[in-house]
Amino acid sequence: MLTRRSFAAASGAVFLTACTRPFEGSPTSAAAVPAGPVYPPLPDFYGAVSGETFPIEAVPEGVLSPELWRQEAENLWPRHPRGTIVVDPDAALLYFVESAERTTRYGVSVGAAGFGWDGTARLQFCRSWPRWNVPEETIERRPELEPYSVANGGMDPGPGNPMGARALYLFQNGEDTLYRVHGGALPRELGQAVSAGCIRMLDQDVIHLHDRAVHGASVIVLPSMMPSGLAQVY
Repeated sequence: MLTRRSFAAASGAVFLTACTRPFEGSPTSAAAVPAGPVYPPLPDFYGAVSGETFPIEAVPEGVLSPELWRQEAENLWPRHPRGTIVVDPDAALLYFVESAERTTRYGVSVGAAGFGWDGTARLQFCRSWPRWNVPEETIERRPELEPYSVANGGMDPGPGNPMGARALYLFQNGEDTLYRVHGGALPRELGQAVSAGCIRMLDQDVIHLHDRAVHGASVIVLPSMMPSGLAQVY
């Protein structure tokens, strides 16, 4: 059974600052800016995508950890048939079962605190450049999205649509769960808990997954072991 986790209100953060004036002439007089991680060049498949209905820009260099790149990985669920999708929310990784030995692994962003879910669903169908039909419960939290409700026809597909280039629709017992695996993720979102339950992917990756997806396959979202207060929300 897909379940929503109870919302955990994060306590306010307290920022402590201190200013210390260094001795004149000290090597520390100029503030040292810590260097960020240096990542190797991205694989070619993260370049701009041509031939699509709408443009898909290249993923910028230097912002995506290699751990979150699309790559081949060992199959930890060998009893599941090809096409099974397994999502590990704590690792922010999605696995597509290729065979008893191998999977294709993708970096994703997952549900923020209070919006995460786990369980097993069925991949009912997929859509290219889907419309975004905002659920009523989302509109209750964000009334400004009312123009994109189901009654109003949703949001047109395109670069401004948060569903991105592809969407995989998850059903359970014949009913729409309203959860999706979809594109539109920003590179800096990957590895984070930022969405209202859906699994977000880079458009390059969700197109690759969409082209391999198996109708009727199981989509398994593992339960999170992380405290909900650690989830990050943009």
